[in-house]
Amino acid sequence: ESQSSLIRLLKKKKEAREMENTLEEKDKAFEERMKVIADQWRDLHAKRAQLKAHVERSGRTVQEREELRIQALEINSKQREETMKKDGELLTAKMELEALRKKHQKLCKKVQKYSIFKEYLEDVVKVSQFEDISEVTSRYKLLVRTQKDLLQSQQGHKQLTEQDKVFLEQYRAEKEAEIRQYKHELVQLKLRFDQAQSDISLWEARWADIQNKTSKKTRKLWTIKLAIHNLFQ
Repeated sequence: ESQSSLIRLLKKKKEAREMENTLEEKDKAFEERMKVIADQWRDLHAKRAQLKAHVERSGRTVQEREELRIQALEINSKQREETMKKDGELLTAKMELEALRKKHQKLCKKVQKYSIFKEYLEDVVKVSQFEDISEVTSRYKLLVRTQKDLLQSQQGHKQLTEQDKVFLEQYRAEKEAEIRQYKHELVQLKLRFDQAQSDISLWEARWADIQNKTSKKTRKLWTIKLAIHNLFQ
């Protein structure tokens, strides 16, 4: 809480300085705007006085005077519009200035509220190795950055570890699937091998039977040949 209060105090002081600068700029702009409006009012009165003097001095006809009156009315209308416009701008500037003053007052109250923390830091400086408050805040910012870097490093290491676990699980699942496939193929090959051995025994028996029949037929053939030879003799 003390560290957070220190940061808020520094921020509020900075905002207060910025607000004071903004108020000074607004005051200067407001004064310049008021000077411009005053100059315009003086020019307006001067023009009216010149127009009135010109009408009084000139011995023009009624028609010319009417035209001058119409021109004067048009000028007055335009000047009233400009005056209303300037009054609106002036009112807007006053409202903005009032809002800035209220915001400045709030910032001043917050600065006063956190001023007790400044006194606390001054007491800390007196009983510690630090020379001033700025050194305390610098050390605090360094610690905050270090803590943030450590948290980011731990988070990155944790993400890498979780990613490695995911890759390991995927690799293990793939290899288990391959092992199951190899086992299935091995069972199929064993069945085919057993079937082949059974077929070998069957074909050996058939081959022995064929050889036996062939031997018998060969003997019969020789017997027939001998008989034919004897008959031929």
